[in-house]
Amino acid sequence: MYHILVADDEVMIRKLIRKYAEFEGHEVTEASNGIEAAALCRDGGFDVVILDIMMPELDGFSALREIRKSSDVPVIMLSARGEEYDRINGFEFGADDYVVKPFSPKELMLRVDAVLRRSRRDEGKNEVFDADGLHIDLTARLVTVDGERVDLSPKEYDLLFYMVRNRNVALTRERLITEVWGYDFYGDDRTLDTHVKLLRRSLGKYSDRIVTLRGVGYRFE
Repeated sequence: MYHILVADDEVMIRKLIRKYAEFEGHEVTEASNGIEAAALCRDGGFDVVILDIMMPELDGFSALREIRKSSDVPVIMLSARGEEYDRINGFEFGADDYVVKPFSPKELMLRVDAVLRRSRRDEGKNEVFDADGLHIDLTARLVTVDGERVDLSPKEYDLLFYMVRNRNVALTRERLITEVWGYDFYGDDRTLDTHVKLLRRSLGKYSDRIVTLRGVGYRFE
């Protein structure tokens, strides 16, 4: 059983998610705006947060930024828009997944399951990658570029670490999505492309270590 925080200013959306979540045996707490959601997260106790972007008083992006100051709880963003700008913003602030309205409540519950399985996956022991000024400590989930720490979202860490563990191997788009997002991921290739773009930006002058293989996927060198 999970404890889920559902933050959305639309009462019917909250009730719909609560209905399906409680049917599967989960506990649900509701918030009607971003300020309330951020305050509830400071007290902890949630396994996952479902956070709408367009909310009064404090929008979802700002609420997520506040949540990330004190918590690494997995967050799934909800939005009535599917533009790349919104997805990039969500992932940059530390979102783990992004769902566009209208959505299937059953699919949303599957995404909750997938996000939580991935967040609890063992990252391995004593794994470090060093090359030039790029230092990646997979055990500590720490990345530095020329001695400067780089802060990544949880999913950026997952993607980078998977590519590093399989460096110099051609990784198809399907394999990356399956292994990093899970077999039951319902998104599309744009989610992968967005995260690769964010990773390259974070790696700075070492961004060319992520090589695009046209028609195939990516390779970390």
